[in-house]
Amino acid sequence: MITIEDPTTDCSKVCEPILRSLPKWFGIEESLLMYVRDADTMPTMLVKDGDDVIGFLTIKMHFPVSADIHCMAIRPEYHRTGTGTRLIQALERYLTGQGVKLLQVKTISEDRECEAYAKTRQFYQAMGFIPLEVFPTLWDTDNPCLQLVKPLA
Repeated sequence: MITIEDPTTDCSKVCEPILRSLPKWFGIEESLLMYVRDADTMPTMLVKDGDDVIGFLTIKMHFPVSADIHCMAIRPEYHRTGTGTRLIQALERYLTGQGVKLLQVKTISEDRECEAYAKTRQFYQAMGFIPLEVFPTLWDTDNPCLQLVKPLA
């Protein structure tokens, strides 16, 4: 049975294997290790199938009314099962309860051809996120950043 836990910290040990199972998304070692470290200090929601952690989402709070999906990862065998949708819905309920009004996420823009990130953009847009701006050099020139936003009820 899939369950989603409220945000906690100190999650690096369970998050790192999930990130390593997704090399098409998290293939840059320096970035992967940053996301691992961040799971220890940022609020992190864990997705479990029984006792096994199969996914997570770290939250970065910019202001009391705006939040960022800093990192989201779900084991590949759980892709296209509704698990990601349930995780975003749980996040939105949690953030709305905290008074958050705007949620954003950053991903690789369509300026870089990549099937994996095309699926990521499609997922977030299906969840109601809308593209706001492209930052061609925020990360580096090989990874142009697309900022997507979603107002919360």
